[in-house]
Amino acid sequence: MRTTTAGWLGVAILLLPRLGHAELYSFVDDEGVLHFTNIPDDPRYEPYRTEGTQNTFSWQDGLGTLRRVHRVDVTQFDAILIEAARYYSLPPALAKAVAAVESSFEPAAVSPAGAQGLMQLIPATARAMQVADPFDARQNVYGGSRYLRILANRFRGDVRLTVAAYNAGPDAVERAGGVPPFAETRTYVQRVLALYRHYLQTWGPGAK
Repeated sequence: MRTTTAGWLGVAILLLPRLGHAELYSFVDDEGVLHFTNIPDDPRYEPYRTEGTQNTFSWQDGLGTLRRVHRVDVTQFDAILIEAARYYSLPPALAKAVAAVESSFEPAAVSPAGAQGLMQLIPATARAMQVADPFDARQNVYGGSRYLRILANRFRGDVRLTVAAYNAGPDAVERAGGVPPFAETRTYVQRVLALYRHYLQTWGPGAK
């Protein structure tokens, strides 16, 4: 069996199915695309060692380690993401990029700060966005997309500032006059925008 998967910033590892105990090899090419195989037929391949269970690994990219995640079907929520994003006049690729970075597409995700669900809504934001159950994927995606639309309106369609505000809050963005000087927020913005570009290029007609 051979598996080669490509994606910006190494996020394509989420596309891998559950694998047996065959050793995996990987390398990142000059364009930042991550390749996997169990048949290392290119000298650039190096052993890739998973940690923990076969379905759990650390999500790492050029910006460092993001979190430990489970391999999931990253297309599972595409229909909901497209539906909600179009309802709020957003690019579906942006909504998907935010969901990817926020939760790695895990609807039951809870952050140390208490943010919940696919798009990691804190309870106050969930209530404001009229989300009764943040662990319901449809409600969460609609709530997150509605919040993105509100932020996009506030920042006049500037995607970079909208994404920064989703992470750090709109007041912090306005006080800073741009992306706040927080390492977490700046890394977050880079990750989301890289995935946004990736989904625009690869997701097909539903992405825009």
